[in-house]
Formats: sequence, structure tokens, C-alpha cells
Amino acid sequence: MMMANPRRNSYTTGQSSEGPMFQSSSHSHSISSFVLHFLKKPHAFPFLLSIFLFLTWLSLRLQHASHFSPPSYDLKSSQGDDNAANLVRFSSGFPSPLAKDKRGWLLDPVSLALHSGILGGAVSCASVHVGEIRPGSVRGNHRHYTCNETFVIWGAKTKFRLENRAVNKGYAEVILGADEVAVAASPSGTAHALVNIDPIRSTFFLGCQDSVVNYSNSSTDFNVWKDF
Repeated sequence: MMMANPRRNSYTTGQSSEGPMFQSSSHSHSISSFVLHFLKKPHAFPFLLSIFLFLTWLSLRLQHASHFSPPSYDLKSSQGDDNAANLVRFSSGFPSPLAKDKRGWLLDPVSLALHSGILGGAVSCASVHVGEIRPGSVRGNHRHYTCNETFVIWGAKTKFRLENRAVNKGYAEVILGADEVAVAASPSGTAHALVNIDPIRSTFFLGCQDSVVNYSNSSTDFNVWKDF
């Protein structure tokens, strides 16, 4: 009977254990060679430049979002807060009282305000303006003496402030979510302000006034609140 050669078996086992390591090393060397070969080609420069520009854009975008990030606001507002701000809010999604089908929401600001019990708003739209409020910016912060105004507000996290002497601070203030649509009213002689507190999205609004305001005369007080 022939006996197995231990030395031969040991040598064979050693060969099989070193095989995968050698193959992995060869594979890594192949990748490195491919990368070096690619970098030597003329079209490598535009490719690397594109990556550099993309990373630069991404870095600036993150820095911009961080710089304009507002303080944390609690979106939980009670019905009493909304009533004090003379405002009613709705979901912008489907279904909702504003969105009857999947095309999106649609409303008449004057009739919706009256139907929702919002008092002191415009009774007609003699003057209409539609605008954008970019992150960190303010619209309004003034008081009209010659018109009532009704607002529609949507698009971003937004602070709405309305003068209200029945509140301790002298004004009511609520925070609207980016997925909400709000209708609010500011009676004649009542200050109002809209502040975009969203880090990225723009606030959009429609203002409906029941008379034409002449901003060159003294019928409007500007910069009512100094904390904006």
C-alpha cells in the first residue's frame, strides 16, 4: 500500500490558499492601470472638470441651505391661533375642500373667506396683486387705512402676522406648512406681514383689495414691526 506524501499535500494546500489573494491583487492592479490609462487621454480633463464643478455646486448649495436655515418653528397651531390671525388653512393635497379632483386646488378668495367665517376681508377685488417671497424675505409689514384685504398664501413654510389688540403681544401669529393653502383677511387699519421661513422653497401669495391703494400718500403705515 502506498502512503500519501504529507509534504506534497501541504504544498498543494498552500498553492490553493494563495490563489485568490493573487487574483485579487491582479484585479486591483488592472483597475489601477485602467484608471491611469484613462487619465492620460485628452477627454479625461473635461470629465474631471465636470466632477469638480458638480462637487463645488453641491457644496455651495449645502452652505446656502445651512446659512438661510431659520430657527425651528412649531407647526402645531390651534384653532384659536388661526381665529386670532383671522385665517383659515386647508391641505393642498387631494382630496380636500379646495381640491375637488387630482388637477389640484382652485378657489375664490372672497367667497371662501366669507364662507369660512373670515371677517373684515375684501368684499370685491378692485386691486389684485400676486407675488413671490423668497426664503428669509418679508412682504407687507404695513397697515392700510383705505382698503380691506384678503390673502391666499401657499408654497412654503410661512409666518403670517396680523395686528390684533385682543392678544397680549398686540398681534396674532401663525405658521403655515409648505403643504397648506391659507386664506386670511386684514381689515382696514390692521397691520399684516408675511415672512418666508422656509430654507429652500418660495412662498406665493395673492392679495385682493377692495379699493385701489395709493402708496405715495399717507394712507399706509410702513415698517410697523421692527423685529423682521
